[in-house]
Amino acid sequence: MNNLPIGLFDSGIGGTSIWKEVIKLLPNENTIYLADSKNAPYGEKSSDEILALSIKNTELLITKGCKLIIIACNTATTNAIEYLRKNYNIPFIGIEPAIKPAALLSKTGAIGVLATKGTLTSKLFEKTTKEYANNITHIEQDGEGLVSLIEQGKLNSPEIKQLLEIYIKPMLTYNIDHLVLGCTHYPYLIPQIKNIVGDKVKIIDSGEAVAKQTKAILEKIHLNIEVKTAVSHQFYININKTVLQNILNDVTVNFNVEELEF
Repeated sequence: MNNLPIGLFDSGIGGTSIWKEVIKLLPNENTIYLADSKNAPYGEKSSDEILALSIKNTELLITKGCKLIIIACNTATTNAIEYLRKNYNIPFIGIEPAIKPAALLSKTGAIGVLATKGTLTSKLFEKTTKEYANNITHIEQDGEGLVSLIEQGKLNSPEIKQLLEIYIKPMLTYNIDHLVLGCTHYPYLIPQIKNIVGDKVKIIDSGEAVAKQTKAILEKIHLNIEVKTAVSHQFYININKTVLQNILNDVTVNFNVEELEF
């Protein structure tokens, strides 16, 4: 059982930002990643559609023998994790915007949240915000259009830069000191975001926290790999694999990317 892979899925290539943190912390673990780029972005779909897609991805990862599943997508987590945990006998690690640390660490009493519509309108996001950010100013912004551009490989495009300025500059007028990235695609935009917010705003994403939680859960249920053997990292994408390969061009471990209809 220990040698079975960790499964991850996202509405495309963004969850690779989570995958990179996971393999950094857990270099002995095998992984399988599903990039559901054909249906990206999840954040603009209804809750029912997001749940159906999350079920589809979960069942495919289970058939491939995964021992644990990371929902490497904020929108899928906030809309589907409760159902998945109730209906499948496998551990799930979810991802949601890091409201708690941003709210606790804020000195100005104002934070920004850049996320998808599907995340911002979810019940889980509402609950987390009420619990941790009720007494501070929190500026929420739907990053409409960003995921689609990232999926097209336009990370450094003028369109990305323009959208980021439209979305983030108004937040700065509220004197935010933390910006929470509520979508796993968005960490790939951190260099451009830093150009807008400067050094006074700390950018927070969930990648490292998810990796630590994955490690803790695997150790708790005794499914972690302690002795390194040959490690396998398999990626599946349901449209052209070029953009996925490009986003992984800084990865030093061996991996394989295949196109698969799912």
